[in-house]
Amino acid sequence: MTVVVARTSTPEGEAALAAAVEEAGRRQEDLLVFNLEGAQLDPEGSELNGVPVTFRTPDTRNRDAVGELLDAAEQVNASAVVIGVKHRSPVGKLLLGSAAQQVLLEANAPVIAVKPRRS
Repeated sequence: MTVVVARTSTPEGEAALAAAVEEAGRRQEDLLVFNLEGAQLDPEGSELNGVPVTFRTPDTRNRDAVGELLDAAEQVNASAVVIGVKHRSPVGKLLLGSAAQQVLLEANAPVIAVKPRRS
């Protein structure tokens, strides 16, 4: 099985990546890094802290990156999906929607939501 992480270059995305590497190591599984910013990060066959890592990016023609993340998790039979979250006001949630909420509600695997440490 595989741990899937939704990664961005934000503090939330970096916290998600760190938690996913730790989780994949704990489970002794591979890690699929789904880069939501669309740029390929590293070549295939990479490792992070001894965890085998593959990278995938959403199709730039498709605006539903969350749907693609969920599809990728299904394709690899993910044991967990890791996402980064940040605090938003209730009004912000109402007006902007929430990709994190969509992942939490629609993923068929357990979802691990992490937030960055406060400095």
